[in-house]
Amino acid sequence: MPSQLRFGDEDFLRCRFAISPLWETQEAVRTLKRPDRHAYQAPWLRRIRRAAAGLDLASLWLLMPRRGHAPDWLGPPPIGPAATFEEEIAAVRASDPEAAREDTALSLACTPGAPDSARGRAWLADPARMITELADAVEEAWRVLIAPDWPRLRSLLEADVAFHSRRLAEVGLGTLLPELDPRLSWDGRTLTLAQHIEYARDLAGQGLVLMPSVFSWPDVITGFEPPWQPTLVYPARGIAGLWTEPGTRTPDALVRLLGANRAAVLSALDEPATTTALAHRLGLAPSSVSSHLTVLRDAGLLTSRRYGHQVMYERTPLGMALTAGAPA
Repeated sequence: MPSQLRFGDEDFLRCRFAISPLWETQEAVRTLKRPDRHAYQAPWLRRIRRAAAGLDLASLWLLMPRRGHAPDWLGPPPIGPAATFEEEIAAVRASDPEAAREDTALSLACTPGAPDSARGRAWLADPARMITELADAVEEAWRVLIAPDWPRLRSLLEADVAFHSRRLAEVGLGTLLPELDPRLSWDGRTLTLAQHIEYARDLAGQGLVLMPSVFSWPDVITGFEPPWQPTLVYPARGIAGLWTEPGTRTPDALVRLLGANRAAVLSALDEPATTTALAHRLGLAPSSVSSHLTVLRDAGLLTSRRYGHQVMYERTPLGMALTAGAPA
């Protein structure tokens, strides 16, 4: 069944992008229990396995049903476009106990036996203590799982926001929204997500928060209930190359596939660059680099964007996957 978000006239003016370290922390915890999310996260999972084993995540996992409601108060939409984890966890700690109790009861009902478990009964009997316990668990998960890698994660998420902000300026909201993920469609007033959970909400003038996520992949997530601002969480661009360390040379397999110079051009694009910058970096003629860039772009491995008199090239997710997956 589909999920639908219905836009009114004012909602078109109140859409914004945001990133959330709190959300990434929650979804990283969820990913530990979701093998279907492990493909792109395997290097991270190997690295944090020992540290994660020292965490007590049972309380958080109890509120993360595979299908059903997760409490919005514990993983709310971001409070600003670039809020820090400290700001977000402070907002969680300030949650209204009675509202948190009702929200948590809905989540517990999605897991057989959870409402009658000792932990579930204790939470519902003392929601203020529940808020403290769960906020402490999330903060410890942040410290161990996410904080060491947050600069890298934030850079990827900010690059996604920058890319899609440019697309918004180029093509408008109606074209951008279905570009965020193939499961999204747009009919001029309603954004529809093809998924197994039926959900519908009128945005009612609140607009829509668009939030890229690393650890939510491959899911696209909606479903925040009032009074929370409607939010769409989608997989960020470039996840395939996130955990790959820069190589000291062009991978041999990529050279065999593309040829030495073309492979060198693709490998050199760790960040967006112009033809002139790449030519200088690689010691190649600008005309040769331009030719290689055209071929790589036509093959879907690069995108190009004009800024004033310059054209910047950057890898697509496919280009990232190729440079990440080829052994040296």
